[in-house]
Amino acid sequence: MFMKAIQLNGFGDVSNFNEAHLDTPAVKNDEVLIQIKAAAFNPIDFQMRLGLRESRLMRSPVLGRELSGIVIKVGPDVIGFEPGDEVMALAGSRGSNGSYAELMALNYRMIGRKPQNISFEEATAIPSSGLTAWHSFNRMQAAGSDSIFINGAAGGVGRFLIKLLKANGVTNIIATAGNKHSVAALQELGISFGKIINYHEPDLKGLLIAANKGRQFDYAVDLVGGVMAEMAADVLKMNGTYVDITFLGTSTTREILFDKGANILNIAAYAFAIENNLKWYGESLNYLAHLIETGEIDAPAVNVIGSLGVQTVQEAHRLMEANRIYGKKLVMKV
Repeated sequence: MFMKAIQLNGFGDVSNFNEAHLDTPAVKNDEVLIQIKAAAFNPIDFQMRLGLRESRLMRSPVLGRELSGIVIKVGPDVIGFEPGDEVMALAGSRGSNGSYAELMALNYRMIGRKPQNISFEEATAIPSSGLTAWHSFNRMQAAGSDSIFINGAAGGVGRFLIKLLKANGVTNIIATAGNKHSVAALQELGISFGKIINYHEPDLKGLLIAANKGRQFDYAVDLVGGVMAEMAADVLKMNGTYVDITFLGTSTTREILFDKGANILNIAAYAFAIENNLKWYGESLNYLAHLIETGEIDAPAVNVIGSLGVQTVQEAHRLMEANRIYGKKLVMKV
C-alpha cells in the first residue's frame, strides 16, 4: 500500500518540492493511523525548507506539522480512540511523516478530538496556533486590568491569543497591523480601530503609548522579531512581562529587556515533546475543542488554497514568505 505525499528534496526554494508515493506508515503499539483530511501551513514550514534553525527538528522530508482527519487504525496500547474518530493534532516532528500527505501515524497522546461544530479545514488551523496561544495565555496569567501589546497580532497565534484573553476578561489589547486586511481581521476579533496601530507610521512608539493612555504596557507579546521585537521591548513597562514566541529578538531587544528587569517568557509548544510530556498536547487540544464547541471562542478563519499537490504547497510557501496571509490560516484539503 502506498500514499501520496509532497516531499522536500533539498533546502532552498519551492522548486525543491515534488510528488512522491511512499509506503503506508507502520503503526506502533501506542500510535493511531490517521487519514488526513486537511493540513495547515505554518511559517516554520518555510523556515525548515530554507534550512534555517528550525530544520534541526525535521525527521522526514515530508513537511507539515498539523492536521485534521479520521482515525483508521489503532495500535494495541491506544486508549480512548477507535477507527472512525474525527481528530486533530499538532504532530510537530513526532509523526511518521509530515502532514503534506494522505496518512500519518502518531502517538495517541498527542491527538485531540475535532470540534463537532466545525469543518476539517477549520479544525486543522487549531493545533499549532491554538496550542502556542494557549501556552502563552496560561503562562502570562494576565488580569482584566492589565494592558497587552501584541505585534503581528493578525497572524494565527495572535488571533487565537486575543480570543483567549477576551474570553477571560482581558480587553485592553493594543495591536499593530500593516495593511487593511490585517486591520479587518483584528476588528472582527473586537479590537477597536483606535487600538490598531499601523506599524509603518513614523512615531510608532508614541502612537502605541498614546493608545494605552500614555502608559507603558504590562505585557508585550512578540510575534514578529527583528526591529518589532525591539519596539515591543521599548514599550514594555519596568519589570513588565515580555512574551517571546519567535526567538528572533535582536541584541538590542535583549539589552532593553535586561535594563528594564523584564520577566521573559519563552514560548515553544515543542518544549513539551522534548521532555516527552505528550499528553499535554491531547489534553490541551481537547480543552480548546470544548471552548469552540461551547461558543466561548470562535473557530479560526481559514483560506483553503487547494488540494494536496505540489502547486498548492508551493503557493502556500510563497504566500507565507511574502507575509500575504491577511488574517487567515492557509489550509489545503487532502
